[in-house]
Amino acid sequence: MPRIKYIESDVTLLARIMRAEALGEGEVGMQLVGNVVVNRVIADCSTFKKMNTISKVVYQPGQFAGVDTPLFKAYPTKKEQRLAKECLDYFTKWPATRSLYFKNPGKNKPCPSQFWGPFVGKYKQHCFYRAKDGLKCNI
Repeated sequence: MPRIKYIESDVTLLARIMRAEALGEGEVGMQLVGNVVVNRVIADCSTFKKMNTISKVVYQPGQFAGVDTPLFKAYPTKKEQRLAKECLDYFTKWPATRSLYFKNPGKNKPCPSQFWGPFVGKYKQHCFYRAKDGLKCNI
């Protein structure tokens, strides 16, 4: 059973944002970003209550800088679509398993201990963060 209900255009959109945000992080890095996007659809805490589709999450104002890049605008490859579909169907992996946020602070820069929530872990250049303490998101 998939992690969320989705349609084919969700696969394409998720693949595009995964590539735009994490192409340089390889397949796993892109899937960790996809994991966070799907987590936001699943989350039922106040911050993401109305973010119940991939499209709403991706286009939520101010959330993903990648939406304004040529990498996002281009159609995804079959491999990128496969990675996105895996995220929608079953993929979860630490440090993104329950993360709702990620940040790339820049090459060789440490992860801040807080970024909308407490630091969970790092994969290559991306830092991952869970919901703030006390916020029950049920991911």
